Amino acid sequence: MEKPFRKILVIKMRFHGDMLLTTPVISTLKQNYPDAEIDVLLYQETMPILSVNPEIHALYGIKNKKAKTTEKIANIFHLISTLRANKYDLIVNMTDQWIVSLLVRLLKAPVRISQDYSHRQSAFWRNSFTHLAALNGANVVESNLSVLAPLGLKSYVTHTTMSYNPDSWTRVRDALNSAGVDERYVVIQPTARQLFKCWNNEKFSQVIDALHDRGYEVVVTSGPGAEDLACVEAIVKGCKTAPVTALAGKLSFPELAALIDHAELFIGVDSAPGHIAAAVDTPLVCLFGATDHIFWRPWSTNMIQFWAGDYRPMPSREHRDRNEMYLSVIPAEDVIAAVDKLLGAPKAASTEGNA
Repeated sequence: MEKPFRKILVIKMRFHGDMLLTTPVISTLKQNYPDAEIDVLLYQETMPILSVNPEIHALYGIKNKKAKTTEKIANIFHLISTLRANKYDLIVNMTDQWIVSLLVRLLKAPVRISQDYSHRQSAFWRNSFTHLAALNGANVVESNLSVLAPLGLKSYVTHTTMSYNPDSWTRVRDALNSAGVDERYVVIQPTARQLFKCWNNEKFSQVIDALHDRGYEVVVTSGPGAEDLACVEAIVKGCKTAPVTALAGKLSFPELAALIDHAELFIGVDSAPGHIAAAVDTPLVCLFGATDHIFWRPWSTNMIQFWAGDYRPMPSREHRDRNEMYLSVIPAEDVIAAVDKLLGAPKAASTEGNA
């Protein structure tokens, strides 16, 4: 499809990590259509993770389910008016919410591409798009890129991107200096949105003690929620020497990226910070439970991944108990051995600002 697209809208409404995993699609579009303005429609709460990406012209936020009905209606009408005025000539959709089919009809872009979802086969949905692309790929990055197949592109960008401005690192470095942290530090983010993605607090404490024994400072981060901060506090109580927690719950996503980018190592569970570590090429140890550890793994070649399924049978998605801590079968000793292996290899050079 040889068209000089100038105004492109990418639609993806998922969580923070999912949004970061769409960046290869954005980069591929920018590489093939360098003069195009690429906008992204996403949930308002996930906008910060893409807020500094230089390949994105504008972000448009849609309110999620938690918003009041009146707020959501007003938000939708405002978005429709704004997006129609932009006069897109290409829409690339990677979300399966039903409202997208109505939205793209109202925007009237001449080329409207969507992934072909098995549960969205109504005539209204299918006819809302000019092209439907089969979902292909063993990993979510490859699956996302498959939406571009109808364009017949000759080159693809296959790495994820997490960007931050230099002043984000300046603020983080000042905070680290205040906490007495030198250049040899490891970042651990132990928290996740759901319990079935979490690991035992006492095992994180063991790993932190092992890192301190090896001469590394440990910086523990988390989200700002009360449960996340309580998890950090419990881990600290189990440590012989307390890690640095001054940044927990206080970092923006660009600041978290700067912190992880300059770290010797990142350790975490199945959550967005692990994907950030992969995007900035920081070595990482990641722990997965009952989720698909192949499809959803961080997009990195500098990683040791643990999957609870290697230690005990894992239930299928439909039989998953979201209140069970599946990762608890992973021994702290195995994670510490992985840490020793990765810390023996030097980190690749950082590309500050657009890693």
